[in-house]
Amino acid sequence: MFKVLKNLKYSFWSVLIIVLLLVLQSQTDLALPEYTSKIVNVGIQSGGIEDGVPEVIGTEQLELIEILCSSEDSTQIKNNYIKVTGNLSSKEENNAKELLGKDYANKEIYILKDISKEEREELAKKMEFPVLAIASMDNVEIPKTASQEQMMQTLQQYKAQVENLDNSIKEQATIAGVKTIYKKLDIDTDKIQNRYIFMTGLQMLGIASITMISAVLIMLLSAKVAAKLGKTLREKVFKKVINFSNKELREFSTASLITRSTNDIQQIQQLLAILFRVVVYAPIMAIGGFIKVLTSTDNALAWIIAVVIIATLFVVATLFIIVMPKFKKLQTYIDNLNGVAREILTGLPVIRAFNKEKREENRFDKANTDLKKANIFVNRAMSLMMPLLIFIMNSAMILVIWFGGHSVDEGILQVGDMMAFIQYMMQIVMSFLMISMISIMLPRASVSAKRINEVIETEPDIQDKKELKNFDPSKKGLVEFKNVSFRYPDADAEILEDINFVAEPGKTTAIIGSTGSGKSTVVNLIPRFYDVTGGSILVDGVNIKDVSQKALRNIIGFVPQKGILFSGTVESNIKYSDENMSDEVMQEAAEIAQATEFIDNKEKHYQEEIAQGGTNVSGGQKQRLSIARAIAKNPEIYIFDDSFSALDFKTDSKLREALKKKAKNKTIIIVAQRISTILNADQIIVLEEGKIVGKGTHQELIKNNEIYKQIALSQLSEEELGGE
Repeated sequence: MFKVLKNLKYSFWSVLIIVLLLVLQSQTDLALPEYTSKIVNVGIQSGGIEDGVPEVIGTEQLELIEILCSSEDSTQIKNNYIKVTGNLSSKEENNAKELLGKDYANKEIYILKDISKEEREELAKKMEFPVLAIASMDNVEIPKTASQEQMMQTLQQYKAQVENLDNSIKEQATIAGVKTIYKKLDIDTDKIQNRYIFMTGLQMLGIASITMISAVLIMLLSAKVAAKLGKTLREKVFKKVINFSNKELREFSTASLITRSTNDIQQIQQLLAILFRVVVYAPIMAIGGFIKVLTSTDNALAWIIAVVIIATLFVVATLFIIVMPKFKKLQTYIDNLNGVAREILTGLPVIRAFNKEKREENRFDKANTDLKKANIFVNRAMSLMMPLLIFIMNSAMILVIWFGGHSVDEGILQVGDMMAFIQYMMQIVMSFLMISMISIMLPRASVSAKRINEVIETEPDIQDKKELKNFDPSKKGLVEFKNVSFRYPDADAEILEDINFVAEPGKTTAIIGSTGSGKSTVVNLIPRFYDVTGGSILVDGVNIKDVSQKALRNIIGFVPQKGILFSGTVESNIKYSDENMSDEVMQEAAEIAQATEFIDNKEKHYQEEIAQGGTNVSGGQKQRLSIARAIAKNPEIYIFDDSFSALDFKTDSKLREALKKKAKNKTIIIVAQRISTILNADQIIVLEEGKIVGKGTHQELIKNNEIYKQIALSQLSEEELGGE
C-alpha cells in the first residue's frame, strides 16, 4: 500500500493543503463544544456574566467589600476600579454607560479597569467571599442594630460555610452575586445576557463556517488527488504492460490485467477519498477530544471514554482478522469471472454451433456464485460493525447522562460542561467510526495495491542493454539464424533446436511444416517477442540483443497470424505506423494488399469506420488491411505469419505478385500452410518438431525431401506440382 501511496508525490501541494485544512477543521471542531458550554453555563445559567468580578460596582457595595477584605486586598481591589461621576465623556465612562444601559450622569459608580486575564483571576479570588456576602445579605440574619463587630462575626460564620462548598457551586454562587450587584444598581441584566448569547453564537457561526468551507475544499481536493493517483497508476500499469514480453503476458492473464487496471485502482481511489481524514483528522480529533475532556471539563467521566475506545478497537480488530482472508480471495474471484465472461463472449459462435450454451451458463454461474458468496460473507461481517459501534456509542451516551446527571445534581458538574463532554465524546467516537470505515476498505484496497504493485514491479524479461550497437548498413535486410534454440518459460523441452538459415534481401524465404512444428515461434523470435535461449539471431549483421527493441522493430513489417485491427477508420489502420503518411502511400499499400476492391465499395471509402477488433469486416478483409498496414510502413524486412490463409487463391496470387514488385530489395519471410503460397519462394525451410528437416527451392524439396513432398501432395496433385 505504501508503495502505491508514494505516487501522491505528484500531488504534493494538494496533499499539503488538504493536511493543513484538516488540521484547521479539527481545531474548529474541537473549539465548538467549549462555546456550547459557555452559552449554557455563562449565557443561560449565569446570565452572560463570565466571572466573579463585577464590571460596574456602586459606592455602597465597594465600601462593604473593603470591610469584608483585608486592608491589603481592599487597597488592591479599590485600585482596580475607576470612579465615574458627572458628565460621561471618557472611554471608560462610555463603556460604563453602554454596559449599564441607562444614563448615570448624576450617580456615583465605579467601573473595572482594563486588566489582563491573570490579574482578573487573581482579583476574582480576593473578591469571591465579599461578593457572595453582598449577594446573600438578605438571607443572612444580621440585626439592624448590630455593631460592625457583630456583623463581621456573623459574616465569618457564613464564610466558613461557603469555604466548605464545592468550587463549582462557589463559582456559580459568586457569579450570581455579581448579578445581584448589577440588579441593585438597576443595570439591565437581560441585555447583558442577550448580548453575550448573541456574540458567542456569532462566534460559533463563524467557526462553523470555517469548518464547512474547509470540509468542502477537503472533499474537492481529495477527489482531485484520488483521481490523479488513479490516472497515474493506470498509466504506470499500461506503460509496463506495453513493454511486457510474451512471457509476462502469459503470467498475467488478459482478464487479470483488465481487473487490475480498473477495479483494483478504483478500490484505492475510494480508499484515498477518506484516507486523509483517517490519517490526519481522526487522530487529532480523538487525541484532542480526550485532552479537552481532561482539561476543559470534569475528568471524573473520562473512564467512559477509555471504555468506549477499548470496545471500539476490539470490534474493529476482530472483524479485520475475520474478513481479511476473504478480501484476498474476492479479487481472485473477480479475475475468474472476467476471464470466464471474456472467453464465453469471444467464443459465442463456437458455443452456439455445438449447442453448449447450458454448459457455459453453468461455468459462468459457478464463477458468479463464488464471487457472490465471498461478497455476502464480507458484507455480512462488515454490516455488523456499524450497529455494534452505534450500540457502543449510545451506551456511552447513557453512561454519561447517568453519571453526569448525578454530578450536576450534586453541584460537582455544570450542565454546560456535561453537554461539552457529550460533544467531545461524540467526536472521539466518530473518529473511531472513521477508523472503522477505513478498516472496511483497507483490506480490499491493500490486496488491490499488492496486485497493482505486482504488475508495476515486474521487470520485462526482454530489455535493452545499456550499451547498444547500430545496424551495419552494408548488410541491410540480412537475417541470420545461428544455432538458434528456444524453450518457453518453465517448459521442460526445447521448442526449437539448432535452427540455421539466412534470409537475404531481394529474396523470399518461406517456412512450412506441420501444425506445432514451431513455424510461428521462429518468426516471433526476429522482432524479439521472445528471446532465444540458445544461439543468436543477426539482423543487418548485428545480434538483435545488441540493438534497441525500437530500432529493431522499426525496420520490420510484421503481419500476425490473426489479423488485428483497431477501432477507428480504414485510413487510421493503414496509417498506423505513421499518422502523417501521405494518402498516395496509403492507397498504394491498399492496392498491393488487394484491399481497394472492398474499400472502394464502402460508402465512405478510406473513412469507413472499423469497429473494435475489426468485427465489422470479414476475415479476408481484415488480413488484407493488416498486410496493407505493414506494406505502408515500407520496412527492410517483411514477416508474414500465415497471413494469407483467409485469402482465396486468386487474391493470394495477385497480392504476392504485387508485393514482389514493391519489395524488390526487401527481405520477405513467409510462414505458410498452403504450398501454392510458397511455390515461387527463393528458399523454403521445412520444420518438423522444432528442427529443420529440409531447405531449398520447391523443385529441390519435391525431389529430395519426403516430408515436404507429403505436405505438397496433400494439397496439390502431381500434375499441379509439375509432374513430379
